Amino acid sequence: MMYYLYHIPGVKIGVTTNLKKRVEHQQGYNRSEYKVIMSTKDIDLISKKEISLQKALGYRVDRQLYKDLHNNNFKQLNKMNINVTEMTTTFPCPVNKLKGRLIDEIGMQWETDFGSCGLTKKSIEWIMDNIKTSQYTQDRCYVYNKAFARWFDNNDAYDILGGNIKDVHMRNGLDNAKQMVDQYNGKTLSGGLSPDRFYECCDENNPCNCNPYYLFDLIREWAEERGLYDDGDLKTQALKLTEEVGETCRAILKNNKSEIIDGIGDCVVVLTNLAELMGISIEECTATAYEEIKNRTGKMVNGTFKKD
Repeated sequence: MMYYLYHIPGVKIGVTTNLKKRVEHQQGYNRSEYKVIMSTKDIDLISKKEISLQKALGYRVDRQLYKDLHNNNFKQLNKMNINVTEMTTTFPCPVNKLKGRLIDEIGMQWETDFGSCGLTKKSIEWIMDNIKTSQYTQDRCYVYNKAFARWFDNNDAYDILGGNIKDVHMRNGLDNAKQMVDQYNGKTLSGGLSPDRFYECCDENNPCNCNPYYLFDLIREWAEERGLYDDGDLKTQALKLTEEVGETCRAILKNNKSEIIDGIGDCVVVLTNLAELMGISIEECTATAYEEIKNRTGKMVNGTFKKD
C-alpha cells in the first residue's frame, strides 16, 4: 500500500492512502491548496516523518503515530467483528440485539473514509435511530459512514457521563477517539462543517448508483453475506478472474456488446473481492495505479499505449 504525506499550508500535516478522496473530496481542498511531501510504502517511516514535521512547522502534534492508530483500530474492530467499507459500517447482529452489544464496547473507535467514529452513549443513541437491517439477512445491520461522521463533526459525542468517568478503560478509549477528531484542526472529513462537493445528487439514506463507491460496497456486502470473505481463497479467486477475462475476450471477438459489459462487470466484481481478501480495497488499488500512471508519457503503438 502506498502512503502519502501531505501539507495543507497553515492548516496541517497529514498522512493518507488516497489524496483525492481524503484531502480533496472529504476535506474540501483543491489540488493547488496542498502539497505532497513524500510517498512511500513504509508506514513506519512516514508515521515518524509526519510527527517530526508537525513539530517543526508548529501544527498540532498527533498523540499517536499514524501506524499505531491504524493498528489499534484493526485490533478494536476485531473485538466486535464489525465490517467497515467505503460507505457503511456493518454490525454482526440483528437490530434488536445491537444496543447491548454496542454498550459493551463503549470506547471503541474506528476510521472511515469520511472521518473518525466511535462508541459513546450519545453516538449509540444516534446509531439506534439510524440503523438499517441488511437487505440480505436479518442477522446484520448497518449505518452509513458519511452520516455517522457528519454527526460526530457537529455534535459533542464525548460529554456523556457528566464529567464523572469511572471506567479508566472507557476514558482512555474516548480520549483516543476524540484525538482522532481533533487532529484535523477544525477541518472536517465528512464535509459536515464545509460544503460537500462529492456526489451531491446522492443522499446518505438513499444512495444512488451514480456513486461508484456505493456500488463497490454493494459488491462487498453481497460477498460478505455469502461467506466469501470468511471461507474464500485467493488462488481460487485468481483463477476465477482469468475465467472472467477469457469470457470478456471471447465477447470482444464476437463483438457482442451486452456480453462485453457483463464480462467487464464480472471482472470488476472478482477484483473487488480479491482486494478485500487481501485486506485492502479496490478503491485503494485503483488510486495507487492512477498515481503511478497520471504523469506517464509515451505513444500509441499497434493499438496500445507504450510508455517512454
